[in-house]
Amino acid sequence: MSAKKRLQVIQEFTHGGPDSPTVLLASLKAAGAGVNLTAASTVYLFDPWWNPGVEEQAMGRVHRIGQKKEVKVIRLIVKGSIEERILAMQERKKRLISSAFGKKGGKDDKEMRVEELRMMLGLDN
Repeated sequence: MSAKKRLQVIQEFTHGGPDSPTVLLASLKAAGAGVNLTAASTVYLFDPWWNPGVEEQAMGRVHRIGQKKEVKVIRLIVKGSIEERILAMQERKKRLISSAFGKKGGKDDKEMRVEELRMMLGLDN
């Protein structure tokens, strides 16, 4: 979709009348890139992203200044799938980030990426 068409769709969703769309389907990357979606109040995440910041940024497009409604975020995760391992990786990344500030040492980036890939593929046993 062109940038012009994308802007038009978002404006129809945000400022439209009674015949305007009530659902906006967008990828995490598109929904997280410089748009204000405070007309929405419910976010469904169908595919978790390995980087928790990408999801947080997309959710932030709905839950931000100007939002007048309660925002609900619903994650749809298939039990026993790679999605569960991605969520575990997200939690691990969040813990690493919070513990990294103020500490020296730790594993280098390459070693961390290899461990994350092994975990995501279920090879960490």
